[in-house]
Amino acid sequence: MTDHDEAAVVRPLTLDWVRRQLGYGERVVGAEVLRGGITAEVRRLGIRTPDGGTRHLVLRSFVEPFFVERAEEWMADEAEVLSLLAGTDVPAPALVAVDPDARCCEYPSLLMTHLAGRTVLEDEGVEARVPLLARQLVAIHAVRPAQRPRQYETLTTADTVVVPRGADAAAWAAAVDVIRRPAPPGEGRFLHRDFQPGNVLFDVPQHGPAGPRITGVVDWAATSWGPADLDVAHCSTILALLHGPEWGLRFAEAYREAGGALTTAAGERLYWLVRDGLAFSEEVQAVARAWREAGRPDLTTRAVEQRLDAYVTALMDALG
Repeated sequence: MTDHDEAAVVRPLTLDWVRRQLGYGERVVGAEVLRGGITAEVRRLGIRTPDGGTRHLVLRSFVEPFFVERAEEWMADEAEVLSLLAGTDVPAPALVAVDPDARCCEYPSLLMTHLAGRTVLEDEGVEARVPLLARQLVAIHAVRPAQRPRQYETLTTADTVVVPRGADAAAWAAAVDVIRRPAPPGEGRFLHRDFQPGNVLFDVPQHGPAGPRITGVVDWAATSWGPADLDVAHCSTILALLHGPEWGLRFAEAYREAGGALTTAAGERLYWLVRDGLAFSEEVQAVARAWREAGRPDLTTRAVEQRLDAYVTALMDALG
């Protein structure tokens, strides 16, 4: 088996497990690391078919202790979600196999089909992609599963927030006070829970009048049930950190323009937006590193901290 770099090599037990999932006469002929995530190792596998053609699968493995501890529940749930989405218009991968408790593999692993397209993190063209992201999220929230996924979780508390160096102290103190309040009630929806540009695949034509289109949505490990504001707030924060605070502020408007429904009370909208923004204060370094590896060298830890400070301050000015 060839690989594009040493990190792409699939571990022996996992490779044996993958081979057992293939069709007659198929074999693994290559592996490539897919970068940009922080929760799992992701590899694209090349599969040679008996007729001499090649198809691709995607292998995702949880290797960090925090995620390994939760993998059995999360990966089993994700397998169910992928099976559910196979009957919808949401462009999600198809499940091939899952080993959530690492009985066969070195680490908990999930094997799925490969979708066309690529993640797009650069600033160019963001004005065309934001409405597409909003429409796709509305479609996800319209899914009505026969059985609800687990209830949403929010791990950040007022005591775990890390105020960036040089941040607007007054704005951050006010923002922290916001999340000391009880979570607002809200109508439940089918949530992705990590919907953001890094988990959306685009086809972006290089020439001609056609604009970008979404070809897939990936990473359904955190799918849960809760208010739509949660997903909107998360994508808003990522857009603010990738492209500037104005795009974080713009996304909720784009979601409503696409037919999505959010809470009407400004204080409740602020709660969810601020909670997600503050959550990123705890993982700025990891997020910035993943984005640099994915092709955004300008997003240093300090640059992301500054954008987060500007975004939280803008939220407090607009809704606080």
